[in-house]
Amino acid sequence: MTDWKAIGESKDFWSGVIFLGVGVAFVGLGRHYPMGTTMRMGPGYFPMVLGGLLASIGFILMVRALLRPGPGVGRLAYNKVALVTLSNVLFALLLRRLGLAAALILLVVVSAYASKRFRWPVALTLAVGLAVGSSIIFVWLLGLPIPIRGTWLGG
Repeated sequence: MTDWKAIGESKDFWSGVIFLGVGVAFVGLGRHYPMGTTMRMGPGYFPMVLGGLLASIGFILMVRALLRPGPGVGRLAYNKVALVTLSNVLFALLLRRLGLAAALILLVVVSAYASKRFRWPVALTLAVGLAVGSSIIFVWLLGLPIPIRGTWLGG
């Protein structure tokens, strides 16, 4: 007999729900664009294929949870979710004002602070490395019109 309560608390089940939901959303958004072919991909090709793969993974995880319930999800850490969400909102709001480098450093440090293993040297090293790497790749190599230094920093 299936223990529905254990399935509803299963990490596999809820991971599957999230994957399935994101996959269906990608497919829904991508269906309005032309697919193209594998050799000449249209703008809808990537979201449709990725969405299909994500939805498939989600479905498999949900079936797995029905067959063999795993460990429970536990309590949702609202403060940590809020910190990660806040870091993304700050990045979006401050990208033009601070520039890519400073906004990315802020994003990484605030997000890393949500971890119980947060350490300043590790977070700052990661943040600076990502800021330098992203500036080189996105601004210099790809030529995207993103300021490295924003208006608040004299850019």
